[in-house]
Amino acid sequence: MSALRRYEILAPLTFNDGRPVPGALLAQTFSELKEKFGAALKTAPLSGVWEEKGETFRDKLTLFYVDVPDLPAHNKFFLKFKQTLKRRFAQLDIRITSHPIETL
Repeated sequence: MSALRRYEILAPLTFNDGRPVPGALLAQTFSELKEKFGAALKTAPLSGVWEEKGETFRDKLTLFYVDVPDLPAHNKFFLKFKQTLKRRFAQLDIRITSHPIETL
């Protein structure tokens, strides 16, 4: 059994000013993941709420994820891809998490 890691990306469905993110940007993100790793998954829509400095924020998101071998090169890819996504979706930050997984 090889060690696998799941990378999850929460991407916005709306820009900070409330405009919808064009579907082409979401499709581009999905396509890039599929091309890089040979497979990708997504779910949408997701809703989130969070608070900062007494202000409540609401998010509409999509979740992209891939399960890949746990290799340093994949972590390096996602660190760089995060910067691309921050620009693409005009965000201060994009949440990307990774988790070791075990398939049964």
